[in-house]
Amino acid sequence: MTDATLSTGSWRKAAYARLDQLTKPQGSLGRLEALAAEICEIQQTLQPVLDPACLLLFAADHGLANDGVSAYPRAVTAQMVLNFLRGGAAANVLSAQTGCTLRIIDVGVDADFAPHPQLTQSKAARGTASILHADAMTAEELHRALAAGRDAAQQALGAGHRVVLFGEMGIGNTAISSLLMSELTGLPLAACVGPGTGLDPAGVARKLAMLERVRQRSSEVMPQNDVAAHTMTLLQRYGGFEIAALAAAIGAVAASRTVALLDGFAVTVAALIAERLQPGTLGRCIVSHCSAEPAHRLLLDHLRIEPLLSLGLRLGEGSGALLALPLLRSSVALFRDMATFSSAGVSTASQGTNE
Repeated sequence: MTDATLSTGSWRKAAYARLDQLTKPQGSLGRLEALAAEICEIQQTLQPVLDPACLLLFAADHGLANDGVSAYPRAVTAQMVLNFLRGGAAANVLSAQTGCTLRIIDVGVDADFAPHPQLTQSKAARGTASILHADAMTAEELHRALAAGRDAAQQALGAGHRVVLFGEMGIGNTAISSLLMSELTGLPLAACVGPGTGLDPAGVARKLAMLERVRQRSSEVMPQNDVAAHTMTLLQRYGGFEIAALAAAIGAVAASRTVALLDGFAVTVAALIAERLQPGTLGRCIVSHCSAEPAHRLLLDHLRIEPLLSLGLRLGEGSGALLALPLLRSSVALFRDMATFSSAGVSTASQGTNE
């Protein structure tokens, strides 16, 4: 069977048919088999390719970070961008180890950076407003953040990348993600709020109380009959620039049938936003891991998504996606390169053994 004979929706079935002909007991590679079939479905091919790979890491500041929702001060966002550019962060180490291109997109950091070959400067503004007092951004700022995400995705796709990883950096963005998650899913805000970068229980309680105040301040009627308009209103109201850019970039990559490999909590919330704006997006994404942020597991369960890994990570910056990338590559290598029973001259009766 050739790719040309397959119609949309048949790729996964055809991939499983090939997997069952490989020299192994059926299903013996477990989740790697489902992963290979999923990649075939996304790329619409029985000859999947995952190289070259690129990590798009979006960075922005949040006005709410000045109000104590994080264990770290807002200045850390800019400091970490500089660390990325100097090669000293986990994202740099894992990108080098996996041979993954790293691009940092400044979509709203409250700092100036010298030109750097790994940096794209696409500020929508120098951080969002504090949502305790005003909407996070104007309509024009939201437009600029979305455009920055689409542009970054198109550049990655234009360079021939076959898998795009997504990460973020922005002190305070777990608080914003919690608000967005609650609004988008209808789950109680208290269930969506966690320690983020390391708050103690008292800090989590303060964070929840602050987010409740934000919700009360912005309780005016929102568009309910238009899902896209409702989602855009939420983004403009709560932020952040990096979440908006991520949503646009994930949507663009998914639409191109290139594999979108998602990182943790904030990136998954951005992917949910992308799904609301462009239905079908989540079906073309792979979630790399479940983070230590309790709401991430709740969100994945709500979306009926099983992540590849669960390592207790809460770093962000695409670290979980980078750790999962070798698993994707292994699943594709096995799918493409293992012999079939017929080509190897092995009896299919061996499928029933466990040896």
